[in-house]
Amino acid sequence: MTVMEQRGAYRPTPPPAWQPRTDPAPLLPDPEPYRVLGTGRADAVDPELLRRLYAELVKGRRYNAQATALTKQGRLAVYPSSTGQEACEVAAALVLKEQDWLFPSYRDTLAVVARGVDPVETLTLLRGDWHTGYDPYEHRVAPLSTPLATQLPHAVGLAHAARLKGDDVVALAMVGDGGTSEGDFHEALNFAAVWRAPVVFLVQNNGFAISVPLAKQTAAPSLAHKAVGYGMPGRLVDGNDAAAVHEVLADAVRHARAGGGPTLVEAVTYRVESHTNADDATRYRGDAEVETWKEHDPLTLLEQELTRRGLLDDDRLAAVRQDAETMAADLRARMNQDPVLDPMDLFTHVYAEPTPQLLEQREQLRAELAAEAEPASGAEPGGTQR
Repeated sequence: MTVMEQRGAYRPTPPPAWQPRTDPAPLLPDPEPYRVLGTGRADAVDPELLRRLYAELVKGRRYNAQATALTKQGRLAVYPSSTGQEACEVAAALVLKEQDWLFPSYRDTLAVVARGVDPVETLTLLRGDWHTGYDPYEHRVAPLSTPLATQLPHAVGLAHAARLKGDDVVALAMVGDGGTSEGDFHEALNFAAVWRAPVVFLVQNNGFAISVPLAKQTAAPSLAHKAVGYGMPGRLVDGNDAAAVHEVLADAVRHARAGGGPTLVEAVTYRVESHTNADDATRYRGDAEVETWKEHDPLTLLEQELTRRGLLDDDRLAAVRQDAETMAADLRARMNQDPVLDPMDLFTHVYAEPTPQLLEQREQLRAELAAEAEPASGAEPGGTQR
């Protein structure tokens, strides 16, 4: 006698005709990355928006160059340059309102600066001087996240909490293509879709997760297609087209703010420089590939559009470049100043209520520092022993 033949056994009835919970067609991304520059759509873009995007791109390019130089001078421990990805960075910051939150990854320094954070404070974490370097609440910018994708569930939690409280807040979370291979990515998108949280996920697909190409990470048609599996819209955009990225992200933010739930945006871009200053990119990609992408440079594309529409003359161009040089000079001068650090700050802002173990460690360090500050036993002034 089988289990199903026993008296009282559960005998399932045939299931009803299966119907999808969500029509997948509206969630699917475009077959090709969405573009604005170089198309008829460009004429409809606000001239002031194009000028502002351009000014931020120029500053961003100069910021990357200056920060990279600081690593070579020993003033910065590590720097993950976003050269070639500036359009994604700037657009992400500009689409948000003051009350919204930005959740960046470690490469998103330009987005943090464009959001209003001090350029030096933005680099403090990468310098190794402080936990974050800036007050996240002042500009509503979460700490730069060095662990991959851990900022995504945080963004969902904040966005969900804001919706429950009735606050008009949208969270925009940035991540690289490598981060989409992490479990945090799945958890964040699943929770966001189920809760219809007002959050936008921006994936900057720059081709490589350090040395691992995208083809070795996923077999999906695009990363934007992953959105359908979670029940949210997926958008595919040319990540080097600043106007297109701004438009797509602005649409996604409006959708989230209106109660429509999350959106996954994949911006197809390229990391022109190495993963960080500690990486040798020539070991896994060729120069020809890099040069091909340089021909699709986001700064050049926008400059060509501004010139075509008569929105960029020599005086304006000179002013934008001078503004970038002034920023770089200030960054260089302030980063060349040795910071005054207090070892006891290691225990600040770790917990709201310090644990007994933390208090014990703090007192141990305090005692060690006090002992080091005392003159050696039996030493004469000047350091000579009796």
